[in-house]
Amino acid sequence: MIRIHSLSKTFGRPPQQVKAVDSISFEVHAGEVYGLLGPNGAGKTTILRMIMGLHRPDSGYAEVRGFRSDVAVEEIKRCVGMVSAADGVYPWLSVREMLMFFGDLYGMSVSDARQSLRELSDLLDLDAILDRRCHVLSTGQRQRVILARGLMHSPPVVLLDEPTRGLDVVGVQVVMDYMAHLAKIGKSVILSTHRLDEAQRLCQRFGLLHQGRLVYEGTMTELRKATGCESLVEIFHQVLLPGTRQGD
Repeated sequence: MIRIHSLSKTFGRPPQQVKAVDSISFEVHAGEVYGLLGPNGAGKTTILRMIMGLHRPDSGYAEVRGFRSDVAVEEIKRCVGMVSAADGVYPWLSVREMLMFFGDLYGMSVSDARQSLRELSDLLDLDAILDRRCHVLSTGQRQRVILARGLMHSPPVVLLDEPTRGLDVVGVQVVMDYMAHLAKIGKSVILSTHRLDEAQRLCQRFGLLHQGRLVYEGTMTELRKATGCESLVEIFHQVLLPGTRQGD
């Protein structure tokens, strides 16, 4: 479903030039949650933005459902939903109005958008807030709306960039249930997060980044064998953290 081919990206000019992503390759299959993990500055967000076509790579390309990011970026955007903790909501629109607006942006018919809204409202428990203006929502409610927005057009691929940042225990569980649901219905999911315990519980495979490079990849069993560590937290502290730069 998702194939990343030798993606590289550099920011800035010498002598301040930074190699944010250095020849990264990996695949994500249908029905799989893939944990793209690493400390700040590892290149996680840059990779997600290159998949979406928001950053142009220096070399390499992403392929989503057979569409290459270097030649068919608009097709990729149609089949990808992206959810980020940095996403905002339109404060003076109601939740219903905003989600229907995004359905329209994706070219959905009114009837299809309404059906999608009903299904997502049930999934994410939005019924009580559908007609509230977004500016009065709590942090957890706002994040549930952002999750719904990413699925309005039923994309086969979902990219999640720190989706649980700032959420309480209840809000985190909603997001975790959401990701499990996506995998169950066959979506391909890339999760970037600093909540390593949750990633270990939810993801089937992991790509561990350090200073723009993919240093380890595989299932938890394969990572344990490669590093001698029992958990992702141990791997980060013993293998990935020393010498990392700040700012992703």
